[in-house]
Amino acid sequence: MIPAPLAGGACMAAKPPPGALRAGCRRRADVTIGTVLSVLLVTFPFFALVLCGYLAAWRGVLPQPAIPGLNAFVLYFALPCMLYRFGASTPIAQLLDPAVAGVYLLCALLMVGGTVAATRGGRIGWNDAAFGALVAAFPNSGFMGVPLLVALLGASSAGPVIVTMVVDMVLTTSLCIALSRLEGAGAHGAAVALRQALRGVLSNPLPWAIGLGALASALGWGLPGPLDKTVAMLADAASPVALFTIGAVLARSQMNQHDQVPARAYVPVALAKLVIHPLLVWGAGQAAIALGVPLSPFALTVLVLVAALPSASNVSLLAEKYGAHTGRVARIILVSTALAFLSFSAAVALWT
Repeated sequence: MIPAPLAGGACMAAKPPPGALRAGCRRRADVTIGTVLSVLLVTFPFFALVLCGYLAAWRGVLPQPAIPGLNAFVLYFALPCMLYRFGASTPIAQLLDPAVAGVYLLCALLMVGGTVAATRGGRIGWNDAAFGALVAAFPNSGFMGVPLLVALLGASSAGPVIVTMVVDMVLTTSLCIALSRLEGAGAHGAAVALRQALRGVLSNPLPWAIGLGALASALGWGLPGPLDKTVAMLADAASPVALFTIGAVLARSQMNQHDQVPARAYVPVALAKLVIHPLLVWGAGQAAIALGVPLSPFALTVLVLVAALPSASNVSLLAEKYGAHTGRVARIILVSTALAFLSFSAAVALWT
């Protein structure tokens, strides 16, 4: 006997009226808009601080000679303290997660190789192509990523973010600096540049802060009360000062660049950073999970959102040091940072 609801004309009976379909679509749209708005409420203060720093430097309220002081405070004091605290409070297994490091490194290498292949040629040689690739693969995970993702996803997101920072600072940056020396110098110049890049890593306080935090986590160490309070105060200053400094550095780069750079030389790279990079990480992560790699869905979400961040602002300083086209690099960073207010918020709404 056929159940009554499935008897003749069941498909017709199950089909909702057009009005119900429209109402369902409206409800889904309202939910989507509500999700995006709730994300924007969290991300807005972070990007607003970047804008404040930009306007302060652009209008002369913050003199350009003061910007290096702000940058030094963040790089040598506030941010190392913040990374140490997150490292010390994160289980050592998360800081040494080979699945997170492997997936992220693979995608970084693909981004570097793809960007160099797509941009090198004509007026863009190895030097400019390499730093364009670095700015496409290196997100602003230090100054922006750690505080922003912790605010969005909680303190447990700090572990995967810190792993990506180590990969970018040690491996991706060193590779791109070595590639930049291939032009006119050959393999010997690349080897020298690689050694210089590794020495630069050793002089960077951020990997040391991460390492000390990991050591404290592994051994269960804790700082004495007064020292812990001092480190905590500096750590609390890291996020607002770092974001303000990003804006000031971007404004300075624009004020000091007087050459014309065609949009086709930097806009596609900025879009690749914001769109292709997170999609690549998501696809690689899904493939890794399907192959049995022990990558948790939460860690993959963190990796995707790290990849969706705008380009790291310190790449422009490296480009200047190694004689690359700083105007092009600075514009990639500026465009990716400006567009990330909407693109990153959309990524958060999509993947969380």
